[in-house]
Order: sequence, then C-alpha cells, then structure tokens
Amino acid sequence: MVTIFAIAAASWALLMALAPLLQTRRMLQRQSSADVSVAYLLILLPGFALWVAYGVASGNVALVIPNVVAFIVALSTVMCALRLRQRNAPRDSQ
Repeated sequence: MVTIFAIAAASWALLMALAPLLQTRRMLQRQSSADVSVAYLLILLPGFALWVAYGVASGNVALVIPNVVAFIVALSTVMCALRLRQRNAPRDSQ
C-alpha cells in the first residue's frame, strides 16, 4: 500500500511541477504577464530548492525529481513573465 501511495504522490508531484506551464502558455497567448504574480513564484523557488536539497541529503529520488522539475518550470515562468513585462513596458519618449 505504501508503494502505491509513493507512486501516486510522485506522479502527482510531477503534474504539479508542470502546472505553471499552463500559466506560461496563457502569458504567451496574450503576450502579457500583467495578471501573473512574479513575487509568488519567486517565493516558491527557494522552497523547491530546499526540497531538492532535502531529497538529495536523504537519498529520496521521489522528492528530488519533481522538485527539480518544479524549480525549472517556475524559473522559466518567471523569466517569461519578466521578459513580457519588459517588452510591454511603456517607453519614455524624450
């Protein structure tokens, strides 16, 4: 039973790690990141890194893999949001 829960939890963790890609897709479709909280994602990044470190220290691959994926996806989402904000920022015409 524990193995079944471990597989289910690890699988769901990967889905959760990939979930920000939905936000990235929406930003790219709209060419705007105005409705995205970059601060929220920046708060999550150290948490993912800590879980990766904990997983490595404890030798738990089920913690390492989804949190590495989550870190990469969240970082990509932040970079996309910031790039869109920079592109859509009003330019001073002096």
